Parts: sequence; structure tokens; C-alpha cells
Amino acid sequence: MRRKGVNYSKFGYIFTFPFVLAFLIFSLYPILYTAVIGFTDMQGLIPKPIHILDDPFGNFKDLLFDNASFRKSLLNTGLLWILNFVPQIVLALLLTAWFTTKRLNIKGQGIFKVLLYMPNIITASTIAILFSTLFAYPMGPINSLVQALGWSDAPIFFLQDKTTARGIVAFIQFWMWYGNTMIILIAGVMGINPALFESASIDGANGFQTFFRITLPSLRTILLFTLITSMIGGLTMFDIPQLFLMGGPDDSTLTTSMFIYGQAFKGSYLYNRAAAASMIMFVIAGILSGLVFYLMRDRDAARIKKAEKKYKKSLKTAAVEREV
Repeated sequence: MRRKGVNYSKFGYIFTFPFVLAFLIFSLYPILYTAVIGFTDMQGLIPKPIHILDDPFGNFKDLLFDNASFRKSLLNTGLLWILNFVPQIVLALLLTAWFTTKRLNIKGQGIFKVLLYMPNIITASTIAILFSTLFAYPMGPINSLVQALGWSDAPIFFLQDKTTARGIVAFIQFWMWYGNTMIILIAGVMGINPALFESASIDGANGFQTFFRITLPSLRTILLFTLITSMIGGLTMFDIPQLFLMGGPDDSTLTTSMFIYGQAFKGSYLYNRAAAASMIMFVIAGILSGLVFYLMRDRDAARIKKAEKKYKKSLKTAAVEREV
């Protein structure tokens, strides 16, 4: 007698329904609405009928070709992300190797990890106040240290110099996020089969060979995740530049998110231009993500898959020729 099986799939749909509903209301609808108003003349606080522009891409063209401030914000965003992500991933990898190497057997790892991760849980406003105080002019801890060491006779206005202002913002972003990146990488290393490390040790591989030949290749997926999330986070960088320097000096720390906020909620309330800038950033993020996926793909797997397709195609061609 055939017994009726229990179908558990409905419970999956039930549990995911709240998330799907929240996504549709709070994420998908705003994204689609933003995309639409980027092609309109929607401006100002007072509601009025909106119309599609005669040139639907007019807002996008104005931003890309006629708005120097937007182009500068794009440059600043990319520069600040590179300046903070490169040292961030390098230090996170070094700390990961340090914490996961069995030869060193570091004691008190939990305390070290908590201390290194702690900057990530401090609020952006607190960090902005902290670094404003550190680099205060004319009297501040950093200026006092510089003068005490004899590096400068007069106080330095760090926050009014474009180079130092960008460097400080990039350092803050690096300091806040390297601990988070380290934790993710350590979790990835813990998921690697220990037999690989044991085999490498038996074969006489040193620490560098083990790290570069086993650990890094096995972390490809985790590194891909880290790079994508960091890139998207860098493109949407807002809180530290806004709270710390308000985009100054001379818009040297103005990011695209700050530009979008300024267009939408300051001055003329140009919602259409802010929406167009948001869509441009969405496209840039999609293109860069696709490029990262392509560059970090498993080339061996792709080569095998290509060979399998070629083999199946040759079998199909041979079958057709036999029928003829």
C-alpha cells in the first residue's frame, strides 16, 4: 500500500513570506520608484504632477557630462575605497594567517579578536568626534605630538588640507572594517579541510608555501564575498565623510552618497537628479561586481566545463552525420 509522503516545502514558503513581503514593500518598490523618477522632472517639496522628460535620459546626461561635482564625487569615492580597502585586506590576511597558524598556537585569541573587531561596533558619530578631537587645530593630541617630536614648529591644519583629509577618512574606514574582514577570513579558513594542512606539513611545506598554495586558493569564494561587499560599501560610503568633514575641504571628501543626499534633501530638492545619480551608481556597482566575478572565477572549472560542452557538441554532430 502506497503511503503518502509529507511535503515540507510549504513550511519553507511560510517562513520566507515575511522577508519577501518586507523586501517587496521596503526595497523593491523604492528601487523601481527611484528608477522611474530619474526620467522625470520631479522637484521641490510641494507635490505636483510629474512628467517624463522630452529627453528621458536628460538627467543622466547632465550628471555625467555637465555636473563637475558629481564626477568629482565619483573620483573621491573610488579613491577613498582603494586607499582603505588595499591595506584592509592585506592586514586582515596577515592577521588571519597569524591566528590560524598551528605552529604559533597564539594564546588568548578571543581577546585579540574582540579588540581588533571593536572599532566596527563603535558608532560613526563617536568616531567622527574622536578624530575631530585628535586632529584639532591649533591644539590637539596629534599637533602636540608633531611639535613635541620637532617635525613642525607651527601647528598643522590637517583637516583643511585635501591630501591629509582624504588620508584620514580612508584610515578611519580601514580602521573600522579590517577587524570585520579578518573575522570573515578566519571563518573561511576554519572551513578548509584540515587534512590539506596536515599533508602540506608532512610534505615539508613552510608557512608561506602553505598560505599561498593552500589557504589563499581555498579562500577564493570568501575573498570574492569580501571584495563585493566591500566594494558596494565603498560606493555607498556616507556616514564618516558626512559627520567628520561634511565633504570638505573643497569637496575633497565628497562621496556619491553625500552628493545624492545633497541633491535630494538640500537646496532645490532635485529628486529626479538624485534618483538618476542613484541609478548610475547601481549600474556601476553591477558592472564592477560582474567584472570581479569574472576575474575571480575558477579557471580550471571553467576550462573543464568548456571542454565538456565541446565534447557534447562533437557527439551531437557525429550523431547527426551518422543519421545522414
